[in-house]
Amino acid sequence: MDLTLDVGEYKLNVRAAAVIIHNNKILMHKNVNKDHYGLIGGRVEIGESSEETVKREIKEELNKEIEITGYISTVENFFTMNGKKYHEILFIYKAEFKDEENKKLEEVLENKEGKDYLKYYWIDLDKIDTYKIMPEILKEILKVKKYPLHEIFKK
Repeated sequence: MDLTLDVGEYKLNVRAAAVIIHNNKILMHKNVNKDHYGLIGGRVEIGESSEETVKREIKEELNKEIEITGYISTVENFFTMNGKKYHEILFIYKAEFKDEENKKLEEVLENKEGKDYLKYYWIDLDKIDTYKIMPEILKEILKVKKYPLHEIFKK
């Protein structure tokens, strides 16, 4: 069961995501029906650590094993989507693919869960400001390169 709760007028989400960087490019997912990119990850399940969540989500979405190589940030994200207010706590980890061949990937990747609307792109970090990325504070976190960080983003 996902750690997502309706609390008054808010929906509380607890999520975890990975930053995977190769050749100065970061792997991000995009719903082809939306106008923004995001980190690969998902909702933490009850009884599951955020680190376990990241590993599980990437295995489910890309059928690839990762290792966590560091902790980057905790982001408290407040936003409205489809008329609903969200309070999201996002744990962000630095990760690498375990398989050496996967570390050479640079092409668009397909979702392995059957979610054809999700695609995975390598975005050049030097051009990150030209992309719409959610949460918006993520661009600043990636530029700082001093971890860990705790950020609060209210829009």
